[in-house]
Amino acid sequence: MSRELLMLVDALAREKNVEKDIVFAALELALASATKKRFKDDVDVRVEIDRETGEYKSFRRWQIVVDDEHELPPQQIALTDAIEQKIDKQVGEFVEEPLEPVEFGRIGAQTAKQVILQKIRDAEREQILNDFLQREEFIVTGAIKRMERGNAIIESGRIEAALPKDQMIPKENLRIGDRVRAFLLKVDRNNRGPQLILSRTVPEFLIKLFEMEVPEIEEGLLEIKAAARDPGSRAKIAVKSNDQRIDPIGTCVGMRGSRVQAVTAELAGERVDIILWSPDPAQFVINALAPAEVSKITVDEESHSMDVVVDEENLAQAIGRNGQNVRLASELTQWELNIMTEEESQKKNDEEGTVVRKVFMERLDVDEEVANILIQEGFATLEEVAYVPLNEMLEIESFDEDTVNELRSRARNALLVEAIASEEHVENVASDLLTLDGMDNETARVLAAKGVTTQEELADLAVDDLVELTGIDAERAKQLIMTARAPWFAASQG
Repeated sequence: MSRELLMLVDALAREKNVEKDIVFAALELALASATKKRFKDDVDVRVEIDRETGEYKSFRRWQIVVDDEHELPPQQIALTDAIEQKIDKQVGEFVEEPLEPVEFGRIGAQTAKQVILQKIRDAEREQILNDFLQREEFIVTGAIKRMERGNAIIESGRIEAALPKDQMIPKENLRIGDRVRAFLLKVDRNNRGPQLILSRTVPEFLIKLFEMEVPEIEEGLLEIKAAARDPGSRAKIAVKSNDQRIDPIGTCVGMRGSRVQAVTAELAGERVDIILWSPDPAQFVINALAPAEVSKITVDEESHSMDVVVDEENLAQAIGRNGQNVRLASELTQWELNIMTEEESQKKNDEEGTVVRKVFMERLDVDEEVANILIQEGFATLEEVAYVPLNEMLEIESFDEDTVNELRSRARNALLVEAIASEEHVENVASDLLTLDGMDNETARVLAAKGVTTQEELADLAVDDLVELTGIDAERAKQLIMTARAPWFAASQG
C-alpha cells in the first residue's frame, strides 16, 4: 500500500505540475479527515507520511492551554491537568497519542485528488492575492457580483472581495451589478482560503479618496494628518501644507468645490469639513471645532483631555447635533474634549480649587490665604510647589525668599512621607515576588496593598483576577502568572 501511495503522489505531482510536498500535505489532510470520522467529538488528528517509504502514522493530539482558556476538551488539555499527569510540555505544545491508521484504500484516490485540487486552487488564489497586495492598491474598484446575507461580494479583475454589511455607508442601497469603490480593510485567512475584506466607512477610505482627487498630496506638497467620520453624514480631515505658497484648505476644496464634491458624491452625500492641522494641540482643537468660536481652553496633559469653554450662543454649534461635532473633533485630534460654558467652567474651577486648597492647608500646614495665593499663581500639586524652579516662585509678590524656601521644604517633606508609606508596602513583599521575572516595584506595591505578597499567592491567581487587581493588560498578567507557576512544573517533573 505504501508503494501505491508513493506512485499516486508522483502521478498527481506531474499531472498538476505542483511540488510533491503539496501532494503529501493534501494526502495527510485527507487521511486525518478520514481518521476523525471514527470519533463522535471534533477531535484533532495529525497524520505523518514518510516521504521516502510511503509509510504513515496517525496521532490524536491535545494542545496544552492555561486553565482559563480550556474551552475545547476534545482538542485541549488544561495546564493543571497536564502538570498532574506529569506531562513534560509547555503551554502551546501538543500531547499526542498514537492511533491505528485508516487504510489508504478507504479514503480512495478520488478523495485525495479533490483535496489536492483544492490545495492547488488555494495556492493560485494566494498567488493572485500576493500579486495584488504587492501593488499596494488600498482602493478596490469592482462590480457587485452577488449578495450574501446582506454582505456584498465584489469582483475586481481576478480578485473576489467581501464588503460586509456593517462596513457599508448607512442608508446606502447597493445592488447586484453596481460598481463600487472601497478601502482594503484586511485579509481574512479562513478555512476557505484568503479573502479581501473591504470597508466604505473607515477614515482611511476618506483619506485615499482625497489622495486620488488632489494631486498635490501625492506630490508631497500637501499632507492629510488625520481624519474622522460619521459615515454618510459628516466627516473632518486635517490637512497641512509642506509648501508655504499652497493653501491646503482651498487646494482640497478645488475650483468651485469640485474636488470635495467628488469625494462627497462617492460617500453618499457625506459632508466633509477640511481643517487646518496645527502642531499645537490646543490650536488644533480650536480649528477642529470650527465654525464654533472658543473662548478659553485648558489642557490637562495627564488625563489627555481639554476643557473647552464657549459662550452660550456657541454651545449648541460646538457640540453639534447629537454631539456629532465634538465627537468628530475629539476623534480627529485624539484628545478628550469637555465642552462647557463660562459658568460651568467657573463652577468646576471652584470645586477643584476647594480640593487643592484643602491639600495645601493640610500637607503644607499653611492658612487659607497662603493656599489661595498658590492656587491663584497656578500651583495645583505638591510636586509643583516642591520642584518648580526657584526663580519662578520668587516672582510671586506675596512671598519673600524665606517663605518660598519654607514652602518648598514642607512640600518635599510631605512627598517623602508619601514615598516612605508606599515603600512600606514593598517591604512586606517576599523577595521571591519582588525578583520575579517581569515584576516591577509599582506592580508589587499594588499587589501588596491588596494582600498578595508572595510568589505562591500570585501563582494562585487567575489572569482576570490579576488584571482586576492591578490594571495591567491580560497578556502581561498571563506571563506573570505563568512565571510564578514555574516551580510547580519543576516539582512535577522532578
